[in-house]
Amino acid sequence: MECKTLAPEQEKALVAHAPWLSIVGIGEDGLRGIGEEARRAIAEAETVFGGRRHLDLARDAITGKARPWPQPFDAAMKDVLALAGTRTCVLASGDPFFFGVGVTLARHMSPDEFRAYPAPSAFSLAASRLGWALQDVDTVSLHGRPIDLIRPILHPGRQVLALTSDATGPEAIARLLCDSGFGHSRLKILEALGGPEEKIRSTEAQDFALTDIDPLNLVAIEVKAEAAARILPLGFGLADDLFEHDGQITKREIRAMTLSALSPQRGQLLWDIGAGSGSIGIEWMLAHPSLHAIAIEHHPERAARVRRNAASFGVPGLHLVEGKAPDALAGLPQPDAIFIGGGGSGDGVLAAALSALKIGGRLVANAVTLEMEQVLLAAHAAHGGTLTRLSIDRAEPVGRMTGWRAAMPVTQWIFIKKELST
Repeated sequence: MECKTLAPEQEKALVAHAPWLSIVGIGEDGLRGIGEEARRAIAEAETVFGGRRHLDLARDAITGKARPWPQPFDAAMKDVLALAGTRTCVLASGDPFFFGVGVTLARHMSPDEFRAYPAPSAFSLAASRLGWALQDVDTVSLHGRPIDLIRPILHPGRQVLALTSDATGPEAIARLLCDSGFGHSRLKILEALGGPEEKIRSTEAQDFALTDIDPLNLVAIEVKAEAAARILPLGFGLADDLFEHDGQITKREIRAMTLSALSPQRGQLLWDIGAGSGSIGIEWMLAHPSLHAIAIEHHPERAARVRRNAASFGVPGLHLVEGKAPDALAGLPQPDAIFIGGGGSGDGVLAAALSALKIGGRLVANAVTLEMEQVLLAAHAAHGGTLTRLSIDRAEPVGRMTGWRAAMPVTQWIFIKKELST
């Protein structure tokens, strides 16, 4: 049988597409906790990147140049990418693709350029120590991220695993729990998991007095709610009094129907034009962690209120643009969905929104004034879509009796962009 050899240019192509980068997950047990292939990847690398702790844990296997991460951390990974084509290794904590550096690297390179060797994540280690079913546990990384992210998952009877940034994290979580009506929740602080200094301590949030906490820690929470606990239910139409507002808020029932019409899908972006209290954008983001929203609000006091509401609902990533539409819309990322509030946004705003909306995107506009209703009637005549009149009556006292009191009716236009607007 004749052996065929590759032409030089074919060999170069194979080398160019071979993985030049190894991403090795390492735990507090160091080299003892990783496999032979991962050890080999470290030993054969000409350059090994990692945090100083990781480099120290892998010291005995490193034969090339050890390079600590720059401070501040470079999310663009310029130093690593500059070595493309050379044998390079990056050390990461646990599973590099679970809130890890592997995710950051993958944004800048093709999967065929690297090979990953994951170790157990902190969440996996914690669940195994506690005997918790990881698939049934709510997990959240607060490492370098706002602590408010924990708020939406605080539901009675749930188990939560929260990764913190440092030694102060557990006490901050305990304080948030107490302030939100979850002070009787049981906390387990799991420190230096997998290493020789590993320990687990337990306390109720309201009794928190632990000291000398290892900076590498994770907090396990068995959630218990008091009668007045601030629980954020699943689904659309959160109670109005959960929000801080000045009356400029899409009311609960109308909000539920509006979000249903907006039909959020994973990974999508919403523009909330004339955000008021921010309730639409906030509930949009609460529907799934992958959803994003931009709130556009020109009134300074309301803009500040949007920020406070976003934090108190655990969606600090809500992006606020302080300005008046349509000018404030210029340069924003193209939206998958747009909501225009009912207070009186004019035809110029609607035209700009229709132009910006993606093909296949959804626009929902509410009108409570006759002027805005005329804008929506004209839009319906020009573009089609669906018009609906929404009316809510609430039972209220009438003297010593009870009667129905009608809220202002809302005209709602729903439009799906199938082609460029004319």
